[in-house]
Amino acid sequence: MRTIRGRTMVAAIRPRGREKVWALPKGRIDAGESAPETAVREVREETGVEGRLVEKLGDVRYVYTWDGERIFKVVSFFLLRAGRGRIGEIDESMRIEVAEARWLPLAEAPRLLTYGGEREMATKALERLG
Repeated sequence: MRTIRGRTMVAAIRPRGREKVWALPKGRIDAGESAPETAVREVREETGVEGRLVEKLGDVRYVYTWDGERIFKVVSFFLLRAGRGRIGEIDESMRIEVAEARWLPLAEAPRLLTYGGEREMATKALERLG
């Protein structure tokens, strides 16, 4: 999150090939990495913005089918305060995953984000920030 002209904003991404999707940055935990470290790394890689951990917001659990197998997944979301970096200035190697990164008003994120669990996390962030 970052405050721009008095409004709290959240960094969101439009994944490559998903023209109408706005999502929160996320990704797999690398070997030897904690979940909060992963959150900081993924935000930097996918948005171009360095973040400092504020707190864990919560977990989203869901099930999907991949190649005929049911996959149970838990995604942990963290509230980060933005530091250095410019939104959208990401490494070219990330362009295969991310088409665009931009600041969205946090107050509108529960409506603008595509996925229900992420809308729920945006609502929790609004509640935590008062």
